[in-house]
Amino acid sequence: MNILRKILFPFAILYGFITSFRNFLFDKAILKSHSFDLPIIAVGNLSVGGTGKTPQIEYLIRLLSPSYKIATLSRGYKRKSEGFILADSTSNAEILGDEPFQFYQKFPNILVAVDGNRKNGIEQLLQMSKPDIILLDDAFQHRKVKAGFYILLTAYNDLYADDFILPTGNLRESRSGAERANIIVVTKCPANLSEKEQNSIERKLKLELSQKLFFTSIAYDEFIFSEEKQVLISEIKNSDKVLLAGIAKPEPFFDYLKSESDIVLTYPDHHHFSEKDISEIKSKANGKIIITTEKDYVRLKGNLSKEQLFYLPIKSSFLDNRVYFDEMILNYIKKSGNNF
Repeated sequence: MNILRKILFPFAILYGFITSFRNFLFDKAILKSHSFDLPIIAVGNLSVGGTGKTPQIEYLIRLLSPSYKIATLSRGYKRKSEGFILADSTSNAEILGDEPFQFYQKFPNILVAVDGNRKNGIEQLLQMSKPDIILLDDAFQHRKVKAGFYILLTAYNDLYADDFILPTGNLRESRSGAERANIIVVTKCPANLSEKEQNSIERKLKLELSQKLFFTSIAYDEFIFSEEKQVLISEIKNSDKVLLAGIAKPEPFFDYLKSESDIVLTYPDHHHFSEKDISEIKSKANGKIIITTEKDYVRLKGNLSKEQLFYLPIKSSFLDNRVYFDEMILNYIKKSGNNF
């Protein structure tokens, strides 16, 4: 914890009191939470960024979309638009935000919507498209809507149990907020995480009796993809290249691809690339291939040569108990859906 964060400790106490009081008002129904007559699954975290919400949402889309009409609803972080928008062929990352636009491009058979007001967003979706299931992206603190099922994510190397409230730490609310979750997923784990360490983490998180804990890792693809082709990573691993990321915690991405001669370019999370940025990238690449994350690819596509620009897909991979996780989700949907 740096010195500035220590100095700001009194503000963290004040912020913690405000968020706890707000949660108390919702818990006691003094402030109203709105429920809807269809299955709604909220995915979120207690901390600021970097817990792997996007691959978790994509896992749920892959699980559910073969059997149900799925809609995702996000606020569209850093988008240059306002209000409710349902993605269509005119949409781009600036209109939707990078993550919703990524969903739209990867999963053409689902509905993708954005609205900072989740209640209004759900009402609009029900009027316009009537999905079977709505997945709320980054909505754990959005208590004006009461989801039927909550999935809370916490990163292996940054557990909420080891953190503190903003601005001293990175928590958006008190650790007690985890009690609202049905499932807690420890993300970004080493693939060989031992059962002993899993048990140690479970004790540290102090789950409620009704809660279930799962562990996932980030699985990187064996290929990188451009607009026109795919290339085995093993074929380019030792080649000169540019690695570029504008995500919260890019180190694992760089580590997976990097060789000694690579140029590494790091930008802030959800960065909108300016003309100056594009010129700098082109100059440093100087004809070399450029590999970026999926989130950054949707913002860079069309601004850099399609022969040069590639992205590396990732997926959420369960260390164990994946079938049990799937069963919990499907059982919730069957119990809460009217027509299933």
